[in-house]
Amino acid sequence: MRNVYLDYSATTPVKEEVLQEMLPYFTEKFGNASSLYTPGLIAKQGLDKAREQVAALIGAEPREITFTGCGSESDNWVLLGVADKLKDKGNHIITTVEEHHAILHTCDYLEKHGFEFTYLGVDGEGRLDPEELEKAITDRTILVSVMMVNNEIGTIHPIKELAAVAKKHKILFHTDAVQALGNVPIDVKDLGVDFLSMSAHKIYGPKGVGALYTRKGVKIPNYLHGGAQENGKRAGTENTAGIVGFGKAAELAKEHLEEHIAHSTALRDYLAERIRAEVPDCFINGSMEHRHPGNLNVTFKYIEGESILLLLDQFGICVSTGSACSSKSLKPSHVLAALGISDELIHGTVRFTVGDFTTKEDIDYTVDCLKMVVSRLRELSPLTPKEAR
Repeated sequence: MRNVYLDYSATTPVKEEVLQEMLPYFTEKFGNASSLYTPGLIAKQGLDKAREQVAALIGAEPREITFTGCGSESDNWVLLGVADKLKDKGNHIITTVEEHHAILHTCDYLEKHGFEFTYLGVDGEGRLDPEELEKAITDRTILVSVMMVNNEIGTIHPIKELAAVAKKHKILFHTDAVQALGNVPIDVKDLGVDFLSMSAHKIYGPKGVGALYTRKGVKIPNYLHGGAQENGKRAGTENTAGIVGFGKAAELAKEHLEEHIAHSTALRDYLAERIRAEVPDCFINGSMEHRHPGNLNVTFKYIEGESILLLLDQFGICVSTGSACSSKSLKPSHVLAALGISDELIHGTVRFTVGDFTTKEDIDYTVDCLKMVVSRLRELSPLTPKEAR
């Protein structure tokens, strides 16, 4: 049986070059980067190099990069930090209805502590109109947070235009770029953002490592308290091996960005073409023009996406019914609901995401199996019209 992994937006395999870069930091380069003797200084050199590599990927300065435990920590840090620092200036934060739960659940927490939120809607393709942001700003607004690329439908938001609106009103702007990193070109100076969240495991690096870009001159309170690690901004002994891996993955992502985008886009479009031509009664969610190069989110009428996932798994094919962080939840996707899709159709949705190790043969095998799975499930579904069986 063939094994086909089509869930690169959930996580990616660690590339061999990344693993080899990390391995010495588990053994001969195991020192604590805060120590002043030679093994500690060697470990610190690894951190410094990784900081430069991650900064280079997004057009930042190394001192603007702080390593965290994950993208969710970076998101939490920004929202909680800005809320704490600027609470006397205002208590209003603007975000969107389709953010990752790392943002939305932090908003829920802050709402219980007196902060007010405006959740902006999106159009039928999942994009936010900068004019809608302009209308939502008040004299109490202290932060705008909009994800760069949606984790479920892959829609790319016009971050540069949105950040310009916030800047005009002297409001801080944050973007969760976890899905964007390594998949679309990012230049923080050109975008004009104040904060940007990242994660290593989406770009063929290790899990358990993230980073936060904070524009030079902007300061927020620490999220973790203790030692003076990360230039005094984040306490806790650094995950040196993981950070070194993140750095190497960032270096590879920058070096091969155009190649990666071309490869992923071609396979994604081929997958879309075959599904549209050979699987009836389905539709693609989100913009095809402004889209993550490897993302294809498809709704199949009359059947359950979870059943599709489980049957495809029997053929060795890995896909998702939504974002990995909420895959165990029975609640309909809030992202698809924001597009105006009914709960019944939402439950029939599958996310396919291709990556560097995906081949055309993988796509052909997947579609061949998908056709059988969808046909079988529709034969069994009481929702399927006679003419669609």
